[in-house]
Amino acid sequence: MFGMYFIIFSVLVALFGYVITPDSSPNANNQVLELSVKPPGFTVQMLLVKENQDIKTVSFFEKMLFGQPNYNRYIPVYKYGFEGPNLIYEEYTGNTPNNGPVVKYNLADVIYALDYNKHVITDSVRSRITCYIFGQKEPITRTYDDLRAEIKQKNIISKTYWLGTDQEGRDLLSRLMIGTRVSLAVGFISVLIAFSIGIVLGATAGFFRGSWDNFVMWLINVVWSLPTLLLVIAITLALGKGFWQVFIAVGLTMWVDVARIVRGQVMSIREETFIEAGHAMGFSNYRIIFRHILPNIMGPIIVVAADNFASAILIEAGLSFLGIGAQPPIASWGSMINTNRGYIITDSAYLAFLPGICIMLMVLAFFLLGNGLRDALDSKASTSQLVGT
Repeated sequence: MFGMYFIIFSVLVALFGYVITPDSSPNANNQVLELSVKPPGFTVQMLLVKENQDIKTVSFFEKMLFGQPNYNRYIPVYKYGFEGPNLIYEEYTGNTPNNGPVVKYNLADVIYALDYNKHVITDSVRSRITCYIFGQKEPITRTYDDLRAEIKQKNIISKTYWLGTDQEGRDLLSRLMIGTRVSLAVGFISVLIAFSIGIVLGATAGFFRGSWDNFVMWLINVVWSLPTLLLVIAITLALGKGFWQVFIAVGLTMWVDVARIVRGQVMSIREETFIEAGHAMGFSNYRIIFRHILPNIMGPIIVVAADNFASAILIEAGLSFLGIGAQPPIASWGSMINTNRGYIITDSAYLAFLPGICIMLMVLAFFLLGNGLRDALDSKASTSQLVGT
């Protein structure tokens, strides 16, 4: 039950994705280099400066899947103040004393995406600014006091990094949450590919026997004799590095387990009386296989699916660790371990341990689920329990 609940929780995190992550930018890749390797619970004052380009707001569904590009640049500030038409701030350095550089920003430039092909007019006598915004033909005019009040209310925020930041200053919690999506996606699609191949080959080999069965068994033995990780690496190098290539590579190496089990199950059930009745009624061989045999052997197949899901997650993490799996800036737990492995001997070892713990918990959950399904679907065990009671 722990395994099932953990998997359900992980699926929910993966489905909602960027809607619930603290950093909703694509791939949770909002880099603030001034905040490199900050500890868990770190809090800093941020100045949000509007990007001077037209960034469209995506729909809720699109944001959930792909994220929302940032409207603002996040600038950590130590302290700030106002001087005429400008905002003046001292950049955060983390040193004691801070001694950061002092920077000026036009008040309107902080709040609006300005079109710098047109002029920004500052009227110091009336204390107001006239400017053009992307996508608008007419200029807007705001007073200094209005702009300052809005900046204090909306553009100066306090941001907390609950699990700290990595060496690029990205939110570690958001990266771990999006990494859940990568692991589950690789497991699901790889298992789907493996089952499509394994069920077809195993079912037809066990049902028709003869030379086709001999060929399938020869192919299973050949693939089985090759180390799985080396075979995956070879396929990945042939297809190229990338996110989708990992799905295909892992799926093409995991079908042998499925084919072997399906073949054995089909061979044990093909001589049953209801199969002979199907032949007598004139049913086609493929209808007998897919309508009458496969539904009766789904128990062992489901158990194998849970185990293969865990194996696919481990293989994907290994490939990403070696640099031939999901490529940066995609948030993959394996690549996060590889990037942060140098911190293991420092006081920031959690940067590598946290993604490793996520992999461990996910794989453990699927193995526990597989063991539970094996017990629940074992008819002999169920019968013995009934007799005992």
